[in-house]
Amino acid sequence: MARQTRQQRRDRRAQQEPALAGGPPPRTPARPTANGGGDSEPSRKPPRADERHIPGSGPWHFVQEAWAELKKVEWPSQKAVVSGTFVVLIACVIVGFFLYLNDTVWKYVVQHVLLR
Repeated sequence: MARQTRQQRRDRRAQQEPALAGGPPPRTPARPTANGGGDSEPSRKPPRADERHIPGSGPWHFVQEAWAELKKVEWPSQKAVVSGTFVVLIACVIVGFFLYLNDTVWKYVVQHVLLR
């Protein structure tokens, strides 16, 4: 079966149902509001930038949320902290020794090979 062209698809849709002819959907009537109708004008002015207050903001709320999050953390045991610290210290000693040896080798190369 050959592919339909765009125009053929449009024609087929137009024949099937006029509501689906490609136009926008019908508008629903405006819902009544508390001020008595579908006025496009708001009943009050928006607050100025210095008057805005976002509910749930402020330093006390931040501290409360931070404390709640810290209660959810699964803290490591003392044994895990000690072993982790030991691993980090050993890694620092190994890397420090490697850098010392590397520095010593390059110092020798620069002084005795490159500067002669």
